Amino acid sequence: MILDRIDQRILNLLVEDGRRSYVEIAAELNLSRVAVRDRIQNMKESGIIENFTVVINSERVGKGVSAFFEVDCDPSSLVDVAHSLVEIPDVASCYQMTGPSTLHVHVLVEDFPDLERFINEKLYALDGITRVESHVLLRRFKSRTGLKL
Repeated sequence: MILDRIDQRILNLLVEDGRRSYVEIAAELNLSRVAVRDRIQNMKESGIIENFTVVINSERVGKGVSAFFEVDCDPSSLVDVAHSLVEIPDVASCYQMTGPSTLHVHVLVEDFPDLERFINEKLYALDGITRVESHVLLRRFKSRTGLKL
């Protein structure tokens, strides 16, 4: 599916507020509610829109420490390590990367003792990891969950 300018505008409105109704979007873009619904449905069916979700402020729900890990693995263990990591509830995201590290892992935990437990009991317990470098978030300047077009 190729996106036209109207589809792009619909997506940008949904990124700003995913709860925006078809009627609200239609009024803003001077379209009918049915046209907006059909366009959104087409984007869902084609995989452009993967999911509608809510963004939770991790600090306000007790996850005050955000840490990023650069994890190197034996090539033969990469997929197993990644699958093990994504099953851990504290892991917010896990990506295979190019560059000096193999996996980039974002973790949200309650406090520093919880971070230490994660590192020692969950991360270091995985077979195939050869190196771990960690970075703790001090302050967030921008965080985006949706792509703006």
